[in-house]
This record gives sequence, C-alpha cells and structure tokens, in this order.
Amino acid sequence: MIKKHTRSTESSQCTLAMAIAAILIGALSLHAQSSPTENEIKSAYLYNFGKFVEWPAKGTAVGEFFTLCVLGDDNFGSILEATIAGESINGKKVLVKHVAKPQDGVSCRILFISSSEQRRLKEILAVLDNTSVLTVSDMPQFTRQGGMIQFVMDANRVRFEVNLTSAERTGLILSSQLLRLAIDVKRNAQPGG
Repeated sequence: MIKKHTRSTESSQCTLAMAIAAILIGALSLHAQSSPTENEIKSAYLYNFGKFVEWPAKGTAVGEFFTLCVLGDDNFGSILEATIAGESINGKKVLVKHVAKPQDGVSCRILFISSSEQRRLKEILAVLDNTSVLTVSDMPQFTRQGGMIQFVMDANRVRFEVNLTSAERTGLILSSQLLRLAIDVKRNAQPGG
C-alpha cells in the first residue's frame, strides 16, 4: 500500500513538472529564446495552478471561461496570453482579463495581484475574503499578509510558497502535488498578520 502511494505521489509530481515544462517549451518556441524568462515561468505556473486547485461547487466565476485575471501593473505584457493561448482547464477555455478594481476580481478563478498594488493589499484581500478566488502575487510578504500563493526567487529559480490556511478558508482545495512543489507551506498565517 505504501509503495503504491509513493508511486502515485511521484507520478503526480512528474505530471505537474511535465505540464509546466510543456507550457514553457511552447512559450520558448513562440519567443525563440534559449531559456524561459521569469515572466514566462510565472505565466506557466499561473496556468498550471488552475489544474491543481479544486474550487467549491458553489464557487464564484462559474461561466463558459476559466478566467485568469491580473490586477495592477501588467508586467507580463503579451507573455501571459501567448503562454495560455488555446489552453483550457476543466473543459473551459482559459481567458486572460485585466481588472482595474478589486471588486472586478471576484469573477475570476485566479487573480494575480501585481506588486504595484502593495499599498492596497489589505483592501484587495478584504474584498476577496468571502470568494473562492485563488490569489497569487510576487510581492514580498504576500502569503504572510493573507495571500494564497507567492512567487519567490530561490537560487535564481522562480518558486512559490503557499498560505494553505487562506486557501482553505475560502473553500479552495490545493492538491498535494502542488503543495509538494511549494518551497514553504504556511498553515497558520492570517490576513494582516
């Protein structure tokens, strides 16, 4: 039984890693670069997070698209759209949407909050508090302030950490495969803490 679970775990980790690699390879062929940029890697992660999160049946953002939104300064340019062009999650075409206000983010499945929104972070997270929107950012201390997934640089590689308490509080279920790839999983960080 234990060996079977171990094989399943290793297979799941390989699945996520292969999915991210496939997206990066596609992005590389589009941009003809020798190695992916930081924003290409973050874009691939954003897309793949959607595959490894389960939203509550009564969750927000039910519609014909799987909406991945960006709030604040868009440092991705066209990279995010190019990375996910033609992709789908759970049978829904992925749509990138740029939103100007936190209230517009409640209709998103994933909301990337730009570092330009650092001063308004408490307000943004308060607006999203009773929604099932996966919040992601690369701003410092994001998970400690109540955000769910924070991109961090680790040995010149884009990695991420998770605030599991924040995700579970909104009804999101993050797969064990996703949690194993995180460099840190916080289980008690509360908004504003």
